[in-house]
Amino acid sequence: MQKFSEIEYKRPNFETYKAEYFSVLEKLKVANTYENQKDLIYKINDLSNDFDTAINLIYVRHTINTEDKFYESEKEWMDETMPELSMLSLKYYEVLVKSEFRPALEKEFGEQLFTIADFQIKQTDERLVEDRKKENKLGSEYAKLLASAKIEWEGKELNLSQLVPFKVSKDRAIRKKAADAVFNFLGENVKELDRIYDEMVHLRHGMAKKIGLDNFVELGYYQMMRSDYNPKMVTKFRKKVQDLIVPLVEKLNKRQAKRIGLDALKHYDDGFRFKTGNPEPKGTPEWIIENGKKMYAELSPETNKFFDFMTKYELMDLVTKKGKSTGGYCTFIANYGAPFIFSNFNGTSGDIDVLTHEAGHAFQVYSSKHFKVSEYYWPTSESAEIHSMSMEFFTWPWMELFFKEDTEKYKFQHLSGALHFLPYGVSVDEFQHRVYEQPDMTPEERRAVWREIEMKYKPNLDYDGNAYAEAGGRWQQQAHIYEMPFYYIDYTLAQVCALQFWVKMQEDFKGAWKDYLRLCQAGGSMSFLKLVELAGLKSPFEDGAIEEVVAKVEKYLDDVDDSKF
Repeated sequence: MQKFSEIEYKRPNFETYKAEYFSVLEKLKVANTYENQKDLIYKINDLSNDFDTAINLIYVRHTINTEDKFYESEKEWMDETMPELSMLSLKYYEVLVKSEFRPALEKEFGEQLFTIADFQIKQTDERLVEDRKKENKLGSEYAKLLASAKIEWEGKELNLSQLVPFKVSKDRAIRKKAADAVFNFLGENVKELDRIYDEMVHLRHGMAKKIGLDNFVELGYYQMMRSDYNPKMVTKFRKKVQDLIVPLVEKLNKRQAKRIGLDALKHYDDGFRFKTGNPEPKGTPEWIIENGKKMYAELSPETNKFFDFMTKYELMDLVTKKGKSTGGYCTFIANYGAPFIFSNFNGTSGDIDVLTHEAGHAFQVYSSKHFKVSEYYWPTSESAEIHSMSMEFFTWPWMELFFKEDTEKYKFQHLSGALHFLPYGVSVDEFQHRVYEQPDMTPEERRAVWREIEMKYKPNLDYDGNAYAEAGGRWQQQAHIYEMPFYYIDYTLAQVCALQFWVKMQEDFKGAWKDYLRLCQAGGSMSFLKLVELAGLKSPFEDGAIEEVVAKVEKYLDDVDDSKF
């Protein structure tokens, strides 16, 4: 293993790769023993890992610097090639599900591999290849547009990530100015944002129709591998959030307004939680990483080994800078068994949130890289978010390293923030269902739908006259809606699971960690609800699951004297 910056990238020859892949696939079709077929499955996975390694090197290096012309060109090649790659996988999965040795293979690999194969077959079709290429191109246009933001701020030029600290300033005028700057940027680019999304919606609807589906909702669920829940269950879950969480968040908002000396909150006050200022890390990014080493060394032998690996090989790019994509993510460089964490540190408590969150993803894939089939490196998205959101809570005993005298303030903000997120999370999901159920809505109609949904889940949200936001434009800064359709309810389902882990930690931290470790090591070898059961958690869809955890979180928050903050 070498440092990430030293890993050599060379564009794979797709035609050569395809020929080798088909050669192995032909052998797999005629393999006359279980052992022979198993060995060929491993060979297919080795080939897939080779290509996936190159794809992830492109993706990481492009998002670190979207202005790098070489990797911009490679990203364009990647966008063109990925749909072709999916057709190779389709051929493999079609052979796999028809194997005469399927019972033995299921015993070896588990049923989930075949569930994944079935769902890939349902969503992959030769007729969709060119559409997928267009979809990737539109996603890249959106990401580049957001990364291109150059906001004039007190003589400096800032991107959207660099504005975040000003959005939580103690000075209300600065908070408003920063929030307005973001909305102004989006408003100035609204025609382009509308065009990109409108093309995406019609493209995706057309793809669904081509393969015989009514609309993109069903195809979206296939793409997200949702094998053990459906839209009806999700609708019921959203209603639970509306009935149980929204009133609690409104109560927390009143506490917040009182705490910061206001009669009522405006939208630019949402993120400003304490009159004395929000908790901030007490040092530089380098200092944060040093304290991260200590934290993970003490949390468990497994996390100690993991974080040593991440720092030794420089598998993190954490600080925001010019030309860097917004947001944060974790990916996996398969041939090196190496997770990679990307984020945009900006001096707020979010730096610690994103570090522990993405470290949760990274620790999971590091813990499950032992699987010999790449389908099991990662679980489905809602399962993966349990690892990340729960890691945020498992690291609570070490928050004093980062926040010192503001530790209790941070914990109050973090826990209440988990509740604040749920109404927004289900808003994003409901919006996407509405959009893809009515794909011919105009951009103006979509914004009206967003505003209607927004007011259902955040009834007292006040945009203080900002025309762009009041017209329903806020969703356009949420990259998932553009680039990863239907990937959002996942966070809310996982949040309920993570809060269950938080409750378990209060009672038996070691036992909770044991359950979490077992969950991480299982990777993607089971479906979402089976993984939830494996971890000793209740399904978020189960009656009483939300009620039980919310009652305990509410009691904790009620017992905190937040006036002292």
